[in-house]
Amino acid sequence: MGKKDRYVVGLDIGSTKTCALVGEIEEEGGAVKFAALGAAESKGWRKGQIVNLELAVSSIRRAVEEAENIVGVPVESALVGIAGGHVRGVNSRGGITLGQRSREIHRDDVRRAVEAAKNVSLPEDREVLHVLPQEFFVDAQDNIRDAIGMVGQRLEANVHIVTASATATQNVVNAVNKSGVIVSDTVLEPLASAEACLTQDERELGCCLLDIGGGTTELIVFSGGVVRHTAAIAIGGDHFTNDLAVGLRTPIPEAESAKREHACAWREIMGADTPIEIGSVGDRPPRTVFARNLCEIVEPRAHELLTMVREDLRRAGLDSQIPAGIILTGGGARLRGLIELAEKMFSLPVRLAAPRGLSDITEGVSQPEYSAAVGLVLYGARARRHAAQRSSGWTEKLKGLFAGN
Repeated sequence: MGKKDRYVVGLDIGSTKTCALVGEIEEEGGAVKFAALGAAESKGWRKGQIVNLELAVSSIRRAVEEAENIVGVPVESALVGIAGGHVRGVNSRGGITLGQRSREIHRDDVRRAVEAAKNVSLPEDREVLHVLPQEFFVDAQDNIRDAIGMVGQRLEANVHIVTASATATQNVVNAVNKSGVIVSDTVLEPLASAEACLTQDERELGCCLLDIGGGTTELIVFSGGVVRHTAAIAIGGDHFTNDLAVGLRTPIPEAESAKREHACAWREIMGADTPIEIGSVGDRPPRTVFARNLCEIVEPRAHELLTMVREDLRRAGLDSQIPAGIILTGGGARLRGLIELAEKMFSLPVRLAAPRGLSDITEGVSQPEYSAAVGLVLYGARARRHAAQRSSGWTEKLKGLFAGN
């Protein structure tokens, strides 16, 4: 494996920050270790979509250059996260007839069944981001995880199809390309975050991951080890900050600082009503507010966000399918009291998840706001391993063919 081939780069372009995270695949064992992180303030973005291409390109370039300087290798390609209100998920079913007589199912049959299941009509400006198989049906037998090698006459597949706005996705790809980086793949950000945050037990039993970003909250539900639902809620961490800026009549940076240090999403665990000095707009002198003032502003927004999540799960028929509970990640998930409020509203276990799976990861990077970036690297490394295994399989088959001659 060449030096450049050892590196996998994840590019997480959010409304608040742009991160280029580099992972290195170790030759012995194939584990992935943390190599570098470059980060820059995101400019030209709003709710997961580009509103100023030039500013977005500049942010990407700064993050990539910082990572390159640390690792000492040029970043030529990257996996890019896709998120935002334009992303939609839908479940679909389709199948193929294997013949008039039962026969063994091959890999190509599974591929054709999945293709049939994903054959749904989409609006003109939609493109398929992922087709995620859920389970297979062979004749009268259902809930089959892997149909290869089984025998039957008809094979059907349930799949979850993730679609995105073709225009929004292409704009992201263009911005990355203009920064000098080739997009090797586009990946749904909560799917990447799940790679870094969820345990296999949670996926099997049923759980909901909320990736709370700056502009939106991305939602993904697992049950039986597979993706059942994806959605985006149009509330993120920036909304809490803006509410505080308006309610306290303070500049955005002051509001962000107050949110991080003093805000609480549930007054029952707020503690002492401490005085907080806060800057004013313009040349006015600083003022003193109290912790309860921040809670009175932040709690309704937190309640609104969690209510929208609960309603989305109810509409999808999944509100009773997630006994493993709610997993919070993303920078917005660090709001104090949000875990406790979610536990109260959902009557389920709730935990805050930091990314795992990279060796040598620093404490500064092992934080919820970097879950998507870490997940993109893990996703890319896993895809590369699978590609290598398939290639190795074909090589062995060719050897066998030539050996038989």
